[in-house]
Amino acid sequence: MATISLCMIVKNEEKYLARCLDSVANLVEEIIIVDTGSTDRTTEIASNYTSKIYSHLWTDDFSDARNYSFSKASMDYCMWMDADDVLEKTEEEKFLKLKHSLSPDTDIVMMKYNTAFDEAGTPSFSYFRERWIKNCSKYRWIGAVHEVIPPNGSVIYSDIAICHKKIDAGNPDRNLKIYQKMLADGKTLDLRQQYYYGRELYYHQKYEEAIPVFEQFLASPEGWIENKIEACSICADCYYKLDQEHSALMTLLRSLSFDLPRAELCCKIGKHFLERGNYHSSIYWYKTALHTAKNEYSCGFILPDCYDYIPLLQLCVCYDKIGDRQKAKEYNDRAGKCKPYSKAYLYNKHYFESLQIS
Repeated sequence: MATISLCMIVKNEEKYLARCLDSVANLVEEIIIVDTGSTDRTTEIASNYTSKIYSHLWTDDFSDARNYSFSKASMDYCMWMDADDVLEKTEEEKFLKLKHSLSPDTDIVMMKYNTAFDEAGTPSFSYFRERWIKNCSKYRWIGAVHEVIPPNGSVIYSDIAICHKKIDAGNPDRNLKIYQKMLADGKTLDLRQQYYYGRELYYHQKYEEAIPVFEQFLASPEGWIENKIEACSICADCYYKLDQEHSALMTLLRSLSFDLPRAELCCKIGKHFLERGNYHSSIYWYKTALHTAKNEYSCGFILPDCYDYIPLLQLCVCYDKIGDRQKAKEYNDRAGKCKPYSKAYLYNKHYFESLQIS
């Protein structure tokens, strides 16, 4: 049986920490807590679960702190979680089964990370992350922000999911400030850091600054395909915010130069034409989204609704706009099978009932 060291870095997490540890404490053999400067009850709460609590000077480098936490582990595998993560009860049996059946040759176990949810609590944004990592010096975190352990060796994918359930926004400026400090110190951002730096600029509504960062990233012959495609999506959003609609559309279409269409991008292209009254073009792109295969194991960001619910709902709108209300109702009915609780579906359902369309 594989043994697990849960390795966490924390700071002022008194609101979340007990919830996180309650969800996983009985499933792991060891809990390592590395505190980077809490001024609240974080370490007091942690002491109810483990005696292995360490202080570590925060250096604006998440990899540094995570590697320190891994250095304290003594079990077969290191597992990381953030304090606002939760392992739901539904995952416990699968977690224990994997521990008992895991081949000792396995280096990394990738698990799903659900980070956003709809009104019914169904995940609406997810991706795979390295979650169990063999405890050896070969595997170390890199990147001051959005740190990662590059997958290599024997990697397996598990459908066990960790849920990120943040209550407060936290410090929205932290990541951007770290990148800005790195640049002020004369450091060069690698391609992955360029991509995430562009995202941070976008989140802070610095659209004119974000665009050249993304364009430089996209122009490089190197870089991960999934990041390239996502960069096209966010860079297009920047152009939309600056009312540069043609550049936005061209950037969305540019994503097709990197790989087969992603439903997420098809939905955005469909939305572009829908909002401009070009319903037939919109229908084409939403149907393309609907028939695009979802590759959950690409490790890219996945918006599950873009593969069924959103294109179905928007096809309903498009067909209604061109006067084919029977087909519009059919697509709304299909959307309702995906999300019977959806306010948009229920509104449309009432609309078609008022038109006596069966």
